[in-house]
Amino acid sequence: MKSYSHQSSCRILFGNRIIPGRLIQLMPLIAKRIRIAQAVVLLGTAVPIWLTMGAIAPEIVRAYTARVDLFIDRLPEENYETLLQRAEAAARAAAQRSFDQDILVTDVFIFVSVQNNGAIAPVLELAVTRPQWRQRPDPRRWAKYFKTARSLLYFGDNFTTPAPATNNQAGK
Repeated sequence: MKSYSHQSSCRILFGNRIIPGRLIQLMPLIAKRIRIAQAVVLLGTAVPIWLTMGAIAPEIVRAYTARVDLFIDRLPEENYETLLQRAEAAARAAAQRSFDQDILVTDVFIFVSVQNNGAIAPVLELAVTRPQWRQRPDPRRWAKYFKTARSLLYFGDNFTTPAPATNNQAGK
């Protein structure tokens, strides 16, 4: 058996052969190319698999519900039925606008409140899904009316609207 300790440090025993120093200097470069080849193989297989999975099973759509709160004021000399018609028209426009603005909206909840002489009360709630609205875009079909709104807003026979205060100074 030969001893190679006396030879140059640029040579190394590899198996039964001696590898010259030039080859030893190339080893890091070869190892680097092997790592690059491994990365190319991994990316070359992973990216097509990822794209295939995306095509077969697309990402779940994140649908959501839109909520709209509307406030309208009573116009002078407006009765309750006319006020309800305005509330329905406002709810219809808000529902259509909500569905038109965002394709991911699947449900719409619209609350319409009315202000009359300082009193505020909800008069209707419109809750509708996109397929329902597409089939029949009528707010009266999907609206829920609050029966106590008429009395809370001082509409009705037994309620009188407060008269504005007047300063009668004719006698002085």
